[in-house]
Amino acid sequence: MYEFLIHNQRELIERCKAKVALRPLRAATADQLKNGIPLFLDQLTQTLRAEREGHPGDSLRISGAPGGDGSSLSEIGLTATAHGRQLLELGYTVNQVVHDYGDLCQAITDLAVQKDAPFSVEEFRTLNRCLDNAIADAVTEFSAQRDLSVSRRHSAEANERLGVLAHELRNALLPAKLAVSALEAGGLPISGATGGVLKRSLVALTALVAHALDDVRSASTPRLIGEVFPLAPFIADAGNAAQLEASARGCPFHVRNVDAQLEVEGPRELLLGALNNLLQNAFKFTRPHTAVSLNAYADGGGAVFIDVEDHCGGLAPGASEIMFRPFTRSHGDAGGLGLGLTIARETVEAAGGTLNVRDLPGVGCIFTMQLRRRH
Repeated sequence: MYEFLIHNQRELIERCKAKVALRPLRAATADQLKNGIPLFLDQLTQTLRAEREGHPGDSLRISGAPGGDGSSLSEIGLTATAHGRQLLELGYTVNQVVHDYGDLCQAITDLAVQKDAPFSVEEFRTLNRCLDNAIADAVTEFSAQRDLSVSRRHSAEANERLGVLAHELRNALLPAKLAVSALEAGGLPISGATGGVLKRSLVALTALVAHALDDVRSASTPRLIGEVFPLAPFIADAGNAAQLEASARGCPFHVRNVDAQLEVEGPRELLLGALNNLLQNAFKFTRPHTAVSLNAYADGGGAVFIDVEDHCGGLAPGASEIMFRPFTRSHGDAGGLGLGLTIARETVEAAGGTLNVRDLPGVGCIFTMQLRRRH
């Protein structure tokens, strides 16, 4: 078998490549799979030479003992481990990892039959030992890395869900605290606009906690329930809450009049939370003593648009492409979680709308929510 492998190595590799090409999901380059069949063939050849020359210790060092060695990996084990890790990174399955080595065994036996090359029983035992150890180590590493990847993904998803909940709770709590401060400072009646902000904030907090409990019970995201509601009171509610923050920051805030006939379809409280996120983002980044404005209008068709405009000075190159990603924070934003814009876009899209940003270089930017209009 030693001479057979020496003289037919290239042919065996080509046969393995041909078998690989017949199966799907094979986009690996030769460099990516350098720890695969070619290197295994070299190590198998070295093992056979060591046994042929009477060096059993070298044979075991290269290819390992029958049944593997739990204390340390052989050379074949080390390269098979790297091979298994590479196949996972390329998106392969355990089945394909095993077939990679099975292809070589089949190629060796098929070519040996064609060339009438007899192998001894001991040589077959060596071949099987090398294949068994390589497959075991490759699959073990593949499975370990896959489990680790799944664990990390689940942890990241859980962390994102927790971050979303914490972010929304904080956003609902902030106007409530501002409303209480305003009531305490000015002796305002609880039935006024400030009292309405407080009540709505408490309602939002209650709903968020209820959704969180439902999420824990069902292990799924709560379904968004749509409704038809007038746009003008919706904008007024958002404006009243935003005015409290504008006053606390000393920031001019303008709300344009809204057509009283316009109606929108969607989950009102969740969309109100998304709009509050946009307004809080605008107040956070607009330059000192510059205005933030809120404007809502229809396009004459089936859509309603809500614009939040600030004077942040414009967006950095490429910022509009990544700012809606989870945990993406703008430069200098040390207090946020980087989830506000993500939550806002996901909420708007779940309601059948869109949320985009338009850059005004040197001036600021405009965030636009497009929602379904109800005629």
